[in-house]
Amino acid sequence: MLLGIVVFIGAGTWLAFALIHRMPQRNVVMAIYPEGSVNAELATRYREVLAGKGINLELVPSAGAVESVARLRDPKSAVSVALIPGGVTTEQDSPGLVSLGSLFYQPIWVFSRSHLLLQGHKPLHGLRVSIGPEGSSSHALSLKLLGRAGMVDEKSATLHSLSPSESAQKLIHSEIDVAIFLDAWESPSVQQLLETKSVNLVSIKRADAFVALYPYLNKLILPAGVVDMSKPWPPRDVTLIASKSNLVVRRDLHPAVQYMLLEAADEIHSKPGMFHAADQFPTPESIDLPLSPYAREFYKTGTPFLLRHLPFWLAVLLAQPLLLLIPLLVILFPLLRLAPTIYDWVEKRRVYGLYSELKGLEDEMFYAAPGTNRKDLIERLDQLQDRASHLSVPTPFKPLVYGLRMHIEMVRHMAQKAISS
Repeated sequence: MLLGIVVFIGAGTWLAFALIHRMPQRNVVMAIYPEGSVNAELATRYREVLAGKGINLELVPSAGAVESVARLRDPKSAVSVALIPGGVTTEQDSPGLVSLGSLFYQPIWVFSRSHLLLQGHKPLHGLRVSIGPEGSSSHALSLKLLGRAGMVDEKSATLHSLSPSESAQKLIHSEIDVAIFLDAWESPSVQQLLETKSVNLVSIKRADAFVALYPYLNKLILPAGVVDMSKPWPPRDVTLIASKSNLVVRRDLHPAVQYMLLEAADEIHSKPGMFHAADQFPTPESIDLPLSPYAREFYKTGTPFLLRHLPFWLAVLLAQPLLLLIPLLVILFPLLRLAPTIYDWVEKRRVYGLYSELKGLEDEMFYAAPGTNRKDLIERLDQLQDRASHLSVPTPFKPLVYGLRMHIEMVRHMAQKAISS
């Protein structure tokens, strides 16, 4: 009994610590980009959706995707979620990060003053060019992609590290000549510049070559007249190259939080947009980073049953004991199948133990030397008979006890007969 109590207390203590250790955090930190980008607006929507699920999403400002990836990789940083476009990092560079899927297109927008309209692949010599803040995906990809195409030359052009909203304002007021940034169609800065007739959207030449060289890029066409069909504006189709934004998390982020983020992503990004159809996003792509195993299951079967039907904290609380019981059931299942056989053996063993004692007394009686005192033997048989009479066994085993008592009586009768003779 004492051993059972100790085991029970030990198991309860272990289970309590295991549950505390495995419970997900209620506060999750997400890196967001500067104001004026779609990223900042989307992060606010994620916070609202997750708040309804019992998770507090804290938004921490970041210069851009490059800085956000650095924070995600930093074990001392609290950031565990960010929207990261393709081309910023790889699995080799960030082994501790995984993707929850692609969410939307982020084209590289190249806007210029109309009188400085770029033709072909003419480089931006002597021009004032904003390529986004240092630490942003705009800054990194502008130098990497447009630099390779010869459009951006760090030596001849004057490069500025401005946010999308700052770039738009300075371009409209002729304080810079070209603004390049990576953002979605819905970006306030993109919409503002598209509606400004003194600003021209540059079509990317050799877009197919970009896509062939960089697997994370996609070719998009912005139709003529999509901003103003009466003019039309833009006057002709514009070819763009675009990356896809990915919902990136730390690999060790609690599975329940990952599922909640995936549900939020499905709610926010499943609607149709300029460059995608309804329900095209989110999608389980894994070009730069591997897809989280929980995301893979989400796209196949959806959110686990408990998380779908119960409050977040209650679903997680109930799921933990179930997960802990699975290995225990695997061990116990063979034992449970053998339980009837073991039970039968234990009960019969109690009766057969007395039979062994009876056999010993019987042998002692038959092989005893002449003149041996048999009264002691009868007393021992009486004691054995008393023990057999008080032996409590389940009904299926009572015939064994009755048989034992009969055999004891037979041996006792023989012993008495031997004494009288």
